[in-house]
Amino acid sequence: MTMISLGGAIGTGLFLASGGAIHSAGPGGALLAYGIIGIMVYFLVTSLGEMATYMPVSGAFSTYADRFVDPAFGFAIGWNYWYNWAITIAAELSAATLIMKFWLPNSSSYVWSGLFLVLMVGLNMLSVKGYGESEYWFATIKIVTVIVFIIVGILMIFGILGGEAVGFTNFTIGDAPFHGGFLAALGVFMAAGFSFQGTELVGIAAGESEDPRKSIPRAVRSIFWRILLFYLLAIFIIAMLIPYTNENLASDAVQMSPFTILFEKAGLAFAASVMNAIILTSVLSAGNSGMYASTRMLWVLAKEKKAPKFLTKLNKRGIPIYALLITAAFGLLAFLASFFGDGVVYLWLLNASGMTGFIAWLGIAVSHYRFRKAYVAQGKSLDDLPYKARWYPFGPLFAFALCLVVIVGQSLSAISSDGVDWQLLIASYIGLPIFLAFWLGYKFTKKTKIVKLEDCRFDYEE
Repeated sequence: MTMISLGGAIGTGLFLASGGAIHSAGPGGALLAYGIIGIMVYFLVTSLGEMATYMPVSGAFSTYADRFVDPAFGFAIGWNYWYNWAITIAAELSAATLIMKFWLPNSSSYVWSGLFLVLMVGLNMLSVKGYGESEYWFATIKIVTVIVFIIVGILMIFGILGGEAVGFTNFTIGDAPFHGGFLAALGVFMAAGFSFQGTELVGIAAGESEDPRKSIPRAVRSIFWRILLFYLLAIFIIAMLIPYTNENLASDAVQMSPFTILFEKAGLAFAASVMNAIILTSVLSAGNSGMYASTRMLWVLAKEKKAPKFLTKLNKRGIPIYALLITAAFGLLAFLASFFGDGVVYLWLLNASGMTGFIAWLGIAVSHYRFRKAYVAQGKSLDDLPYKARWYPFGPLFAFALCLVVIVGQSLSAISSDGVDWQLLIASYIGLPIFLAFWLGYKFTKKTKIVKLEDCRFDYEE
């Protein structure tokens, strides 16, 4: 469970988008944004852990929002999360195409997008055990890679490898460490949120894990320290070794991963190619996890009669085959790269997915707040919870408030003295009206109401 959660989170957000974050907000701004989002994600994972250990169900977010908030809210959260990961699959495919261009700059985006999409679908057609095993090894490759990167980076910082010691010179170059001030750092929050998406997969996989009451708490307890190690330390090393003024980090010209740039900076050209290959496997792994999560969410929505009934069909291996194929169809958005350019499509999808991720997290925070309230209101003892989230109610309230700030504040990066960047504005906010349309449309159609605390249901199917 821990490896699946980490494997889903470590992908293009860390290996590609982190460079754009440093370029936009400087080393200090990037670390501040990733640090604050990291703390928020810790609270969200502990909130989810408390609910998932007590009620381990597949496609948990939709069910929890349905039971503890409002059926219409659960409907909207479920479809939002499916859309979130379906778009992320396309973003990962676009990123994979960018990485392939490192070796074959003149190759067709069509070929790579199609090949990798078929590979993801094939892996998800295996049994759940097969998916878990493949994702475990994918995650292992990524984790080992980040650890090696950190070790090599530290050696380079002190001049033991790759030439002279750089010290903190890149932290003070230009107007660093906080390039662009607070507003620039706020603009990076969305990229940071995209980077951490996937940590909540522990909740999606709960219903299909062998012993969720043991595996989920173990995964939750370790996730915060791994976030600190894999994200903050990696970004710190990138910022130490590559100045934020390096145009290769620019978010509108994502040509190479900052990880690859660093190895080339060390004079290890062969290692850079190997690193690029590892990044490619990690990108495909994150997309693979996204396809698993969104497929299960669509299946649960169909079971709860919130999606067409045919999507409940399972094949002989227990895979919701039609839900998988519908989800995979959204991966075809990656083929837009052939018309608009690889980097343009990747960044558009990154922004579109980032907003929906924050909406999903907001839903987790609200659901957990109401879960605990209902649990106590119905006379249940907190001592009977298999896992209890610390810092309640501060944790879910802090996460809720920060998600709102980020959702609203993203418009600032698209509005400047030069005018409004309508393309960025639409990409960043397109998930919000879709979410509201699903929520309010279902609410008015089905006449749903907020569930009273004493009426919240805690039963579930084993």
